[in-house]
Amino acid sequence: MTIPWAVAKSATAVALSTTHSAVLRRQPSPCSAIATMSTAGEKGFSSDAAHLDTIFKQKKALRSVIRRDLKSMDPTLRSQEDEAIQRIVLEAPWFKACKGLCSYVSSSVLREVDTTRILSHILTSHPEDLQMRKKLFVPRVEDRNRNMRMLNISSTEDLIASSMDILEPAPLDADGNEREDVLFANEPVDLLILPGLAFDKAGRRLGRGGGYYDTFLSRYQELAEERNWKQPLKIALSYSVQIVDEGTIPLTPNDILVDALVSPSGVIPISSAALEICH
Repeated sequence: MTIPWAVAKSATAVALSTTHSAVLRRQPSPCSAIATMSTAGEKGFSSDAAHLDTIFKQKKALRSVIRRDLKSMDPTLRSQEDEAIQRIVLEAPWFKACKGLCSYVSSSVLREVDTTRILSHILTSHPEDLQMRKKLFVPRVEDRNRNMRMLNISSTEDLIASSMDILEPAPLDADGNEREDVLFANEPVDLLILPGLAFDKAGRRLGRGGGYYDTFLSRYQELAEERNWKQPLKIALSYSVQIVDEGTIPLTPNDILVDALVSPSGVIPISSAALEICH
């Protein structure tokens, strides 16, 4: 099944800067005290059910704010930011050097930062040096219990529309063979390109509430530790309106921080690993 992909627009010369007006309009979250921790796994998180329920309610409220901001985002600005973010990724040394990566397939329904140009570049580039070729894994949601697999694809024709009209890899390839699952691959990936609803410059990421990415990230981190692999760089793509003030996004013990953000204005390194690679 051939899936039509949007043609990436020509690069613009528009200089873009991160806009914080949407953030400034928001009321400070009462959860700022707990959100100042540097990692979601540090001691000090309360497992009290009532406390966690409060956090979940705060996250739900923030999701509503961000969804509203994304819905009202000017289409021209969105297109410019899509182009700028993808150009930054494609020109980044850490992207050029990676041999294997996992990336989300953007959905216009979810108003995610576009990845069409990035994925098309990977799938249509065939450098003579085989070591320069990148192996791509993209997500397939298996059920409603946070189970998501990252499966290898080699063409956009490997993607089919889900019931929610989101492109996902078919479980079997054209020959009827099961696609390679990154959790069972013999080689590690170097890079994880992640979506989300909101982010801050301390690495906190607010997802859509399903827990699919945090569950996958936890599993892959455990796998990398078991096999003594270097942990992949976790890069989130973010529109300017999705970057919020530090302390706005509350954390739970299951939340995993990102290493860096790519916004229209550039790469924002956060972790020591990102600072080392991005500078």
